[in-house]
Amino acid sequence: MINGKRVTVVMPAYNAEKTLKKTYDEVPHDIVDDIILTDDASTDRTAEVSRELNIKTFVHTTNKGYGGNQKTCYQEALRIGSDIVIMLHPDYQYTPKLITAMASMIAYGVFDTVIASRILGNQALEGGMPLYKYISNRFLTTAENYLIQQKLSEYHTGYRAFSAEVLENIPMLENSDDFVFDNEMLLQTMYFGYRVGEVSCPAKYFDEASSISFRRSVTYGIGVMQTAVKYFMSKRGCKRHSIFNPDGKKLDPRTPA
Repeated sequence: MINGKRVTVVMPAYNAEKTLKKTYDEVPHDIVDDIILTDDASTDRTAEVSRELNIKTFVHTTNKGYGGNQKTCYQEALRIGSDIVIMLHPDYQYTPKLITAMASMIAYGVFDTVIASRILGNQALEGGMPLYKYISNRFLTTAENYLIQQKLSEYHTGYRAFSAEVLENIPMLENSDDFVFDNEMLLQTMYFGYRVGEVSCPAKYFDEASSISFRRSVTYGIGVMQTAVKYFMSKRGCKRHSIFNPDGKKLDPRTPA
């Protein structure tokens, strides 16, 4: 706990057998109350390794996609009464050592959501981020900042912390089950007036670290721009999109995923 707030780490996992233990070992267990892993129908021993580490493990019998996996993670985190939820990839691309800092910023009421930015500090390329991904990250971030009138350093990190209030009140179940889920969720957080902070985070790129193909990166980029346009139109009353509808489908902490 931090400042009396229950802290839970959720790990949306797919074929993370080789990196899960290394990630788990660096989690600050002195302040993390629970760890939840949802295995999205992996073809390796991810679920077995997770259980060996005594992680609360849920297994999808069919692959629900990156966004669908996170929906299960957040549902289970709310169901056990978490106050702060940190989403950490179990592929060891992001260091778990930032969990304490990210959770503290929420626990003490500074922010409602905190993202770990690979761009702050100019370490992305040094960490091995492919040049085309760096360029597309900068382009998409610039375009989004312009459309939604924010000043984030990036929108595309997979390392995030949320207060339970955010998770309960944004219409998350209206979001995609694919990779654009992350972007939709972050824009929902800002659309509904929650405060978003950033911390600088080194990221590592190596063979076992998860990464999407160039083709899927293009699909993701198109989805990101579509989401930003939906935000722009909804804010100006031109058209209310379901992901920005306050009456849209939300998680219910009373219901198991």
